[in-house]
Amino acid sequence: MPPVLNIIALASFAAALSTRALDPVLPHVADELGVSIATAAGLSSALAFTFAIVQPALGAAADLFGKARLMVVCLVLLGIANILGALTSSYELLLATRVLGGIGAGGVFPVTLSLTSDLVAPGQRQIAISRVLAGAMTGNLLGATASGVIGDLLGWRGVLAVLGVLAIVASFAVSFGFKGAALAKPPGKVDLRVLRTGYRTIFANPNTRFVYGAVFIEGCCVLGLFPYIASFLFERGVTSLSIAGLVLACFAFGGLFYTASISRLLPRLGVNGMMIGGGAVIALQLAIVAFGPPWQAQALSLLFMGWGFYMIHGSLQIFSSELSEEARASAMSLHAFCFFMGQTVGPIAYGFGLLHLGKLPTLLAAAAVMLALGFACARWLKPTRPADRESAAV
Repeated sequence: MPPVLNIIALASFAAALSTRALDPVLPHVADELGVSIATAAGLSSALAFTFAIVQPALGAAADLFGKARLMVVCLVLLGIANILGALTSSYELLLATRVLGGIGAGGVFPVTLSLTSDLVAPGQRQIAISRVLAGAMTGNLLGATASGVIGDLLGWRGVLAVLGVLAIVASFAVSFGFKGAALAKPPGKVDLRVLRTGYRTIFANPNTRFVYGAVFIEGCCVLGLFPYIASFLFERGVTSLSIAGLVLACFAFGGLFYTASISRLLPRLGVNGMMIGGGAVIALQLAIVAFGPPWQAQALSLLFMGWGFYMIHGSLQIFSSELSEEARASAMSLHAFCFFMGQTVGPIAYGFGLLHLGKLPTLLAAAAVMLALGFACARWLKPTRPADRESAAV
């Protein structure tokens, strides 16, 4: 695998640190700013929504002006947004900084996947992407865990301040790592016709609508649950932010288990088996969490949920990377757009369900959806060659 993948993984790690940082400390944010926990969960939706809506623009910018440079700028923006968030005195101002953070994070993660796809042939791509994902999952792991620990010591403001400084430091490291690299340089000529052709190629692929719809459902049913995990623990009398962070971090531990096992699982199960198995594992864990077991059992469920999630999500990323070759950054950004729109709708949908239906029916419904999704993906998604690759070969 190319050594530059280590730099790409570093960028993913730095951005991922901040994306779930407030989830373990939301009860304290709600208490200090005088809002309900459902309102505080809107902070997660705000970052996810902004992350989503900027994807078409940022994906196009990456294809036109250069992927690595865009990552550096967005890491700086993410760091500044976090630091400003630590200084806010109202929910509205904190919400605004999460919007800025969503723009910053939005320019990092999808571009790392696109760079990886550029560097690695399709046959090795799922394994290579899993290694880059390890950087993001480690960031999620440390972000959730560290935010709980820092929250107990310094409060939620300390969480944002520390992660803001780390994002800015990472931007310098990535800038230095890509200095002089060909991938850091933008194309010599900006041609909007190329961008238009790329989008036409993406949406001409028969897999496009289904794969984007699938990642939307994933984001809604799985990641949309995360803002409520701490409150579920509070209901059982577990008020330690460190424990809430640990439980959430177990999802990332499951993702790391996926990266360690994929080279053995993929040849045995194939892509279809990975998607079916991932959906089934997620469904089972959602059902377990629905019954409100002790926090240790919920932590174990989040671990297996992370493993199952990346089994199906990693497969969907491969299908997205093959929608177009010339506009791969745009294809992966649209993938992220749909995924984070799911994370935007998810907390709202869960909030409505928890309020009007109750915890058990809401989570069991989400489990049924994820089980069906795994089978549907295996049934309807078929490997296809990007049309622009075929044109280039002629």
